[in-house]
Amino acid sequence: MFFAQSVVVGLAVAFVVVLVRPDLLPGVPAQNGQPTASYAPAVEQSGAAVANVYIKRLVADADTAAGRTRFQVNTSYASAVAIDPEGYLVTNYHVVAQAAEIRVQMADGQVAEPEIVGVDRETDLALLKVDLGPLPAIPMGTSRDLKIGDVVLAIGNPYGLTKSVTLGIVSATGRGLLNLATFENFIQTDAAINAGNSGGALVNTAGELVGINTAVLAQDPGTEGIGFAIPVDLVRGVVAQIRQNGRVVRGWMGLEPDDLTAAEQTALGLEQGAGILLVDVYPESPAAAAGLERGDIILSINGERIVSSRQARLLVAGSSPGDAVDIVAIRDGVRIEATVVAGERPEEAPVFVRP
Repeated sequence: MFFAQSVVVGLAVAFVVVLVRPDLLPGVPAQNGQPTASYAPAVEQSGAAVANVYIKRLVADADTAAGRTRFQVNTSYASAVAIDPEGYLVTNYHVVAQAAEIRVQMADGQVAEPEIVGVDRETDLALLKVDLGPLPAIPMGTSRDLKIGDVVLAIGNPYGLTKSVTLGIVSATGRGLLNLATFENFIQTDAAINAGNSGGALVNTAGELVGINTAVLAQDPGTEGIGFAIPVDLVRGVVAQIRQNGRVVRGWMGLEPDDLTAAEQTALGLEQGAGILLVDVYPESPAAAAGLERGDIILSINGERIVSSRQARLLVAGSSPGDAVDIVAIRDGVRIEATVVAGERPEEAPVFVRP
């Protein structure tokens, strides 16, 4: 009888505790090291910095009967993130490209037509500026430490539904080969990213910006849970260059890398995952001047072991014009070394298309 009474009392106490402190339940995620049953604090921390963007474009509409081209106005929705109290906001390049009119509405209802400070087509980023007084800038986190399984929130303006928040996890990091941008290093998430979320914030459970939402994989209407965001560490560097130069200045060597298959690595006597193939070296480029040739196998760049063409592109682009870049390669089974003096990447750099 005493045991039964103890069990009943214990269950009653547990019931009361769960009602008062649901955050103590096992499996409930933590924030700042403390359990939490709600992500409201993270949204409050970052939500005011996420703006709605309204874009108008003139779309050609061929009038075959009249033999002329007419234009109609197309309106779309997107998002932007205030990153500086002085009025700077980040969004996607594809949001503002070819726009006839852009309006930004902050969370407090203020509306302005922004100035486009600069764009970077190759990472799909754009920097805007509005004159609305001090803005509630979002706290900047880091994407370097993101791990698969980390909880993230996507905040934006999907389908014109302002201040919408969706929840998910980091599904992958370092995603590339998606043909969304020249330099791809995306965070993949299953937080819902829909039309209008482009340019919005991907934040962690502390309300810190970890990415700019960019795209969703929609191969068919049934595709769900595969969205992509530009890592905030990449955003930080692009924004700094645009503010300083009005554009992004990147190193360029005039070489085009491609990944090796496992069979090619075996045939060449390389470790699995080691080396990339130079499929092209542009004439009169820095790479050509340094003696590199099509067919060379690149093993390292500035001492860093190369395992993918994406890694090589990011390393080359991360150099500055005039930098001396040391390359170790294999040509016809013989190890060679070359020093390439990086040039400045042209705005319309050649793009290699695999046959």
